[in-house]
Amino acid sequence: MDYLSIKWLHILSATFMFGTGFGTAFYMFFVNRSHNVQAIAVVTRWVARADWWFTTPSVIIQPLSGFWMMYVAGYPLQANWVRWSLALYALAGLCWLPVVWLQLQMRDMANAAARENQALPARYWRYEKIWTALGFPAFGGLLVVYWLMVHKPS
Repeated sequence: MDYLSIKWLHILSATFMFGTGFGTAFYMFFVNRSHNVQAIAVVTRWVARADWWFTTPSVIIQPLSGFWMMYVAGYPLQANWVRWSLALYALAGLCWLPVVWLQLQMRDMANAAARENQALPARYWRYEKIWTALGFPAFGGLLVVYWLMVHKPS
C-alpha cells in the first residue's frame, strides 16, 4: 500500500474515531439532561453500538496506519511530536476504556428502568458524572494529537 493510501485510511479512521466519539458523547450528554428514561434507554443502546462498530475499529487502525506512515515516510519515532502524539493517544485510550464500560453499565441500567417504568438509579448518575469527566481529557488530548499530526513541529 502506498503512502497516500495509508494516509487516506489514517485520516478516515481518525474522522470516524473522533466524529463518532464526539457525536455519541453529544447525544448521550444531552439526553441525560432530559431525564427522560425512555429516551436515555434508546440513546445509550445506540451509543454502545456505535462505539463497537465505529470507534473500536478506528482505535485499532489509528496506531497501525500511523506507524506504517512513519515507516514509509521515514519519520523518526524519537521525534517530539510523535512522542507527544503517542502519549496523548494513550491518555485518550486510558479515558476511553472505562467510558466504554460505564456506557455499557448505563445502557443496562437505562434499559431496565425503561422496561420497569422506573426512575434511573443513583448509580447511573454517579457513572454519568465519571463518564462526563473522562470525556474532557480524552477529547482534549485527541484535539492536540490532530494538531500534532498536521503540523509535525520539531
